[in-house]
Amino acid sequence: MARNVFGAFSVSILPAIVAAQASGTLPTAYTLPGVFPTSVYAAYYNDPTATTAEPQPIITDPVTHEVYPYWLTNPETIPQLDTYEAHPLPPPAAGSQLLQYAIQQITTIANSSVFAGDSCAACLAGLEVAKFLALAAPEQGPSLAVALCEAFDYSSDCATEYSVYDLGTPITQVIAYADVGGYDGQVICQRYFSMCTDPGTSPLDLTNWFAKPKPNPLPPPKQPTGERLKVLHMSDLHIDPRYTIGAEANCTNYLCCRPGVYNSDSPNVTVQPAPRYGAYYCDAPFTLILAALQAVPVLTGTEEYGFNFTIYTGDLVSHDPDQELSRAYTVYSETVLYDLLKRQINSGPVYAVMGNHDTYNEAQNSPYDIDPSITGQFNWDYDHLASLWEIEGWLSAETAQQARTHYSAYSVQRTDGLRIITVNTDFWYTANYYNYMNLSSSDNSGMLRFLTDELQDAEDAGDRAWILGHVPTGWDGTNALKNPSNLFYQIVDRYSPHVIAAIFFGHDHEDELSIFYANNATSISAEDALTASWIMPSVTPLTNLNSGFRMYEVDSGTFEVLDAYTWYADVNAFGALDGQTEFGPTYELEYSTREAYGASIEWGSNDPLNATWWHLVTEAMEANSTLVELFNTYQGKSSVRSPACTGECITAKICYMRSGSAPIAAANCPSGYGSVQ
Repeated sequence: MARNVFGAFSVSILPAIVAAQASGTLPTAYTLPGVFPTSVYAAYYNDPTATTAEPQPIITDPVTHEVYPYWLTNPETIPQLDTYEAHPLPPPAAGSQLLQYAIQQITTIANSSVFAGDSCAACLAGLEVAKFLALAAPEQGPSLAVALCEAFDYSSDCATEYSVYDLGTPITQVIAYADVGGYDGQVICQRYFSMCTDPGTSPLDLTNWFAKPKPNPLPPPKQPTGERLKVLHMSDLHIDPRYTIGAEANCTNYLCCRPGVYNSDSPNVTVQPAPRYGAYYCDAPFTLILAALQAVPVLTGTEEYGFNFTIYTGDLVSHDPDQELSRAYTVYSETVLYDLLKRQINSGPVYAVMGNHDTYNEAQNSPYDIDPSITGQFNWDYDHLASLWEIEGWLSAETAQQARTHYSAYSVQRTDGLRIITVNTDFWYTANYYNYMNLSSSDNSGMLRFLTDELQDAEDAGDRAWILGHVPTGWDGTNALKNPSNLFYQIVDRYSPHVIAAIFFGHDHEDELSIFYANNATSISAEDALTASWIMPSVTPLTNLNSGFRMYEVDSGTFEVLDAYTWYADVNAFGALDGQTEFGPTYELEYSTREAYGASIEWGSNDPLNATWWHLVTEAMEANSTLVELFNTYQGKSSVRSPACTGECITAKICYMRSGSAPIAAANCPSGYGSVQ
């Protein structure tokens, strides 16, 4: 239509205009006046008659009745960003909306064909979505954990295990602060979901870690005095004040010996009533705890003079499901057991460490460099433990204060030349979710910085040192994270053998040992063996183990172990003790370490059972596998339920004894033979 009109105009009007111009009726050109027609507008912001600037009329909008400002068109004040007008964004989503979005997105990622060939990328992408929710609506983090647990069938009781009252809280914190798209996320996806390959041990830069290089040559070794100190070692008492005599002791899902538990093959009839003194699938009742403590002074010959000192390598609380635990239950167990230890045994000073069960939630400890609002969220436990140790007279007020501010870790410089250094090993334990934040640093908590500084002080002072912890760094490599256990190994290498006389752990409930070698065990030989970690068997029978304790004979000059004596009680016999009160459990000597393993080794009767000796034991095991079978028996404290060790298990056990860190165990050893439970 427009084209037709224009065409008609061109045909009908244009000839008339041309004719008029030709006749002189219309001019052929028109020159405008040079002065701006100021009458067009009533008012101006500038002088409209000036020839050096664009006229700026004052314009009023007939719709809004607003006058447009001068700066809007003034070439000297052209706005660079429109900050004065609304730019609408979507309204903030409620936390519940963000939760539904996160669930939808993670589910989509899991089912997307884009990620079908890369499960690791899918897992990392899902963690990024979870991180966004944890930061934007942290109160929804536990709900996301529950929803995803249910969606992917991760547990049979997701609503309980991952609620805000259980693991949902620490998980939300960790996801919020972890590098979920990097190394942290890869380890999380590998360990918890098997969706990434193991990213391996991060490169370790020790350039500025140590204040001084290792002395070369080493200082002259301390000379033995011939005086033997008696040192008691106990671990993993795991008292169960909720133990129920007569309840099912052979339940399908532990913890057994509790009301309501049952054997799925016989849900209505108790298969094995819980004996008064304990059972293999149960933690230790009061009766077993007291029996062990009362047997100690009699069997060790310390009734009159007592021990020179005692070490306790952690775990006091029973193995309840997380939803049955609390702060109150934790500090109750701490109070009861340290009191009994003080009153039942002439123990001398007790140097104790926190175990993974001695906190709530179980195994959780957060680093001090987390968000300031939650930095002190576990101080309640550190304060309580330090106060108990001070009240019992085992630590000075100054040392107790150090424990309060160092995750319960402390250092004691004894007057006899021995320095006791304790560490909170939850900071390398795989089950502590907080370890998956900044994991590539190897020491996000600063715990290993503390250990290094204390060892340097010991070296400077000419002291020997014992390191006490709970979770072993090595053995089969299943309990410690690779990065921190690798750093621990390098620290041990730096300060051994001249400073570190021995290392002591617990946790596994089994009788084990690991040797540390020079140069990260690149050469495994007697010449390169530096020090050994003694892994203490438990008092609790859980699981399928007998109950035990140990005494060391230690030279008072070198502070090296000269012999170790281990006693045990046969839990399999406890059922026969019911129905009478004349007899309780019998603890008996299981073995002397020197006598059990040293027959084929040329070694002086007063020479220490040090790392060199233990390496020679492993060589004897290679030549005679019956020694490994003996070690396997003692590992379970002579339990009738310990499986035999044959075939590849023989090689594996020797390898575990030569593995002081998780990376070394992973690189060198067959897996699957670490436990006799």
